[in-house]
Amino acid sequence: MAGVHLKKKRCAAGTIGGIYMKKAVSLMMAAAMTMGLAACGSSASTDTAASTADAASTTEAAESTADSAAAADGKVYNVGICQLVQHEALDAATQGFKDALVEALGEGNVKFDEQNASGDSANCATIVNGFVSSNVDLILANATAPLQAAAQATADIPVLGTSVTDYATALDISDWTGTVGGNISGTSDLAPLDQQAAMIQELFPDAKTVGLLYCSAEPNSVYQCDVIEGYLTQEGYTVARYAFTDTNDVTSVAQTAADNSDVIYIPTDNTAASNTEAIANVVLPAKVPVVAGEEGICNGCGVATLSISYYDLGHATGEMAAKILAEGGDISTMPVEYAPNVAKKYNAANCEALGITPPDGYEAIG
Repeated sequence: MAGVHLKKKRCAAGTIGGIYMKKAVSLMMAAAMTMGLAACGSSASTDTAASTADAASTTEAAESTADSAAAADGKVYNVGICQLVQHEALDAATQGFKDALVEALGEGNVKFDEQNASGDSANCATIVNGFVSSNVDLILANATAPLQAAAQATADIPVLGTSVTDYATALDISDWTGTVGGNISGTSDLAPLDQQAAMIQELFPDAKTVGLLYCSAEPNSVYQCDVIEGYLTQEGYTVARYAFTDTNDVTSVAQTAADNSDVIYIPTDNTAASNTEAIANVVLPAKVPVVAGEEGICNGCGVATLSISYYDLGHATGEMAAKILAEGGDISTMPVEYAPNVAKKYNAANCEALGITPPDGYEAIG
C-alpha cells in the first residue's frame, strides 16, 4: 500500500511538475507577448509623439505666418521727401503725395521725413544721403535737382519724382522709351508746349518778339525753351533767350527781357517760381505780359497759363508709391505719368492792369 502510495506521490509530483512546466511556458509566452505588445506600444507612442510634434510644428508655422502677415499689415512705412524749394506748385505736389499715401495706407502706417533744400542742389544731396543712411522705404524727389541727387545716392531704395518736366533730360537718358527703369519712376509736370505756343499766338497775335526768361541751371527749363522756341518760330515770332543763373540776377535779367520783348514766356522753372514778386515788379510797370508754364508763376507775375494741377500730380505720385509699398509693385516697369488734364487760366488782376481781355475758354485763377 505504501508502494502504491509512493507511486501516487510520484505521479502527483510529476503532475505538479508538468503543471509548473505549463505555467512556466505560459508565463514565458505571456512575457514574450507582453514584450511584443510593449514594443508595439512603444512604436505607437513614438508615432503619436511624432504626430503631436508635427502638429505643433505646423501650428507654430501657421502662427508664425499669421504673425508675419499681421506684422506686414501693421507695418509703418518711412518715406523721405526732398523738395527743392518752397513755392506754391511744389508745396501742392508734396501735399497731394502725402494725402494719397495716407488714404491708401492709413494715417498711422506711414511716417514722412519732409525736408526742403532751399533751392540748393548741394542741400538736395545732403538730404537724400541722409534718407539713404536711415534706410527709408521710399524717397519722393520733388523737382529735378532732388531727383538727380536721389539717382546718384541709391540704386536700391525706390525713388519717385514729381514736378519733373522731362526725365530723359534730367537723368541724361538718350534712348527714352517712357520708362526710366531701375529704381526710379514718377510723374511729369509738362503741359503740352505746342499748346502753350498756340496760346501765345491766340492772346497776342500782333506781337513780334517773345523773350524766354528762365534759369540756365535748371535742365528742364532749358529743355522747355528748346522745344517751345521751335513752335514759336514756326508761328513767325522772333525769339530771344534771357537766362539767369540764380536768384541774384533774376531782376536784372528780367529787366533786359522786358526791354526787348513784346511778350515774355517763363517755363515751369523753380527759381522763377520763387521770385515771382521780383519779376512782377519789373514786367508790370513795363507793360510786358508774361505767359507762364504753370499756375503758380502766373499767379505771381503772369497774365495767362496752360495749367495743370500740381496737387493732382502729387496725388498720382502718391498712388504710385502705395502700389510699390503695399502691393509690391515693380517700380522698374512703371512708366512716367503725366497730368491728365490741362486748363487755360488767367490772372484777373494782372490782365486788368495791362488792359488784356482773355478770350472765351479761359478760367480765372482762384
